[in-house]
Amino acid sequence: MTTPNRLEMPARRRRHARLIATLAELIGDCAAAASSVYGPIAEAPPEQVSVPVSLWAARQLSASASTRLDKARVQDDERWPTAVAKEKEDDGRTFAARCAAADVEQILSDAEFGEEAEPPHPDIIPLPALPQLAAMALAQVGAEFLAELQNDPEQAIGQARDMTATGEFTLDQILDEAADTAVLSGLMALSEAQRGTDPSAAAEGCLAASRYFALAILVSSADVDEATD
Repeated sequence: MTTPNRLEMPARRRRHARLIATLAELIGDCAAAASSVYGPIAEAPPEQVSVPVSLWAARQLSASASTRLDKARVQDDERWPTAVAKEKEDDGRTFAARCAAADVEQILSDAEFGEEAEPPHPDIIPLPALPQLAAMALAQVGAEFLAELQNDPEQAIGQARDMTATGEFTLDQILDEAADTAVLSGLMALSEAQRGTDPSAAAEGCLAASRYFALAILVSSADVDEATD
């Protein structure tokens, strides 16, 4: 008896369940860290000028968040090996398609402008190789999707579907890349918060990180059907 396909390829909220749960915990921790700054200020009497607060929670959170998220990703991968294998297969196929597309663009560009007759000057940064262009293309698409999602979710999803038509991307790849961008933005906000000495800025950094983590949850749990003709 074969395993049902719906169990082999879980919904995104199940595929990334541990990551989503960890992000939700981090949101709570971000709120608690901000509260540890704002709480004493709120409780201080009006005549008190200087209010002692602690930045320990924000700094501790910044130090542990990345490790917690990495651990969550590993646990999700271990739970769904069939999905991981399918994702690796898709990654190889679409990466090759992006490399081929970049190669065609380079050929057309050379035909239009002519190939460079002399080797580039050593001080000039060389153009990215095809594999680098392929990786950059996915990162750009994911970032653009995330930005558009915050402005117009319906249009963002429509554009993501259109992107899959060439075979260079899958919807899951676009969504995963967008989620990674949101997570990285949250981690950067936490890092910035723990480096400063201004308690209010640290608290605001924690709250900014929580917004990015909430966005990452939204994308990580979103199931979007592939476009069909």
